[in-house]
Amino acid sequence: MNFIGGVRSYYFLGLLAGGPAAVWSSYFITMVCMFITALVLAEICSALPLSGSIYIWAAESAGPKYARFFGFLVAWWSITSWMTFSAGNCQTTANYIVSLFAVYDINFPGGTGQDNVKWRALIWAMSEGLLVLSIAVNYLPPRFYSAVFKFSIAILILDFLLCLIWLPIAAHNTYGFRSLKDVFTMTYNGNGAPAGWNWILSFLFSAGTVNGFDASGHIAEETKHANVTAGRAIISSVIATGVLGLATAILFLFCTPDLDTVFALDAPQPFVQIYALALGKGPSIFMTVIAVIGLIMNTSVCIVASSRLIYAVARDGVLPLSWWIGKINKDGQPQNAVTVMFIFGAILLCSILPSEVAFTSLVSAGSVPTIASYGIIALLRLTMTPHTFKSSHFYLGKFARPIYFISVVWNALVVAAMISPFYFPVNAQSFNFACVIFGTVTIFAVLSWWFTPPEKWLRQEQIELALHSAEARPDTATRIFVTEVASKKES
Repeated sequence: MNFIGGVRSYYFLGLLAGGPAAVWSSYFITMVCMFITALVLAEICSALPLSGSIYIWAAESAGPKYARFFGFLVAWWSITSWMTFSAGNCQTTANYIVSLFAVYDINFPGGTGQDNVKWRALIWAMSEGLLVLSIAVNYLPPRFYSAVFKFSIAILILDFLLCLIWLPIAAHNTYGFRSLKDVFTMTYNGNGAPAGWNWILSFLFSAGTVNGFDASGHIAEETKHANVTAGRAIISSVIATGVLGLATAILFLFCTPDLDTVFALDAPQPFVQIYALALGKGPSIFMTVIAVIGLIMNTSVCIVASSRLIYAVARDGVLPLSWWIGKINKDGQPQNAVTVMFIFGAILLCSILPSEVAFTSLVSAGSVPTIASYGIIALLRLTMTPHTFKSSHFYLGKFARPIYFISVVWNALVVAAMISPFYFPVNAQSFNFACVIFGTVTIFAVLSWWFTPPEKWLRQEQIELALHSAEARPDTATRIFVTEVASKKES
């Protein structure tokens, strides 16, 4: 999970929605509440370590009677979320590159504001190119994946260390640090929202960074000792992202110029200009290149996880063209699912052309279905199956109900914030189309559930067998489920 890239990319959304006090406080709250949510997911992941696992977790959490409905719902939500996130990450990366125009005072026809359609067309074209590059990594033979993952981690560590050491020294020698009072108590309303809701909207920054930790579950069938390893990865990724992300956010608050200077910056990614103010123009290019490489690798790794989710859902016959999407190549890789991600992402990026707020909309649309899935699983565990999966390596025991309840309330609040307009008053240009994407996908999910025969996907006996097997041994449940799917394909 790219904590440094996430904090830096969405940092200014937090400053607009509540100011410095909201940035650190909302991140701390998010860190604690997402850790609680991770415990919910780790518990059921340990019992059901399956590829495309999150929709299976939802189905089994609902119990046999309602399993198919919630399985369809979360399957469609998760696919949309991961594909949208990949597209949004490409626009984030493009914003870094084009921000160098502002650093070097390069004049662009019509200006570099989001109200200039030519400027948006440039960002769109670069975003599409970056999507092609990120997708291309996923066509590599699987033996290269380990090197890709290790290189990604190395870039993130280098990025973090440079920000931890070089940026504070440079900021101290140029415009100076912000005071403790400014960092921990200053508030700001830059989006016109009502005062209380203005602060709540800062969760778009923090929750947009600390989510996606279900990814390790999507490759569980390719993971050794998945009933322990996958669940542990869910928890450790939240702890690492939360702690290091909070430290990064506070570091940036001290190293950012005063708010008047910050909001006078006119680049799509103002951090590029802050690097130039602190480090100088030349070094700012180096830091921007590091950030861009990190985001490209982050997108590629996310596609690895999300393509497995799409493959698993198609393997079970839910999606249109499932017979093609659910195929694997000679190396056992779901390359057709990767191709579907490219097509969907390329289409979604076209929203940059007509919309001035496509960035915040894509951030929201990429997070809302995932966070809604976390919340619905916790709700189902609280109300439908609170006493199951006792064989889980991460069984919550007597703490289960309070943990489920906190997770439900927290994720519901975040979903409400993310589908809300970010800028007020609301008009056609500032409308947040995340709610439209989320609503449309939900309708497709319900229609799929209604028209797909029960014997075609998640048969009743299959649901009950996996549920009973998970109570005994999680690895047995995995084998049974995969064998059931394979035998269905053969027949």
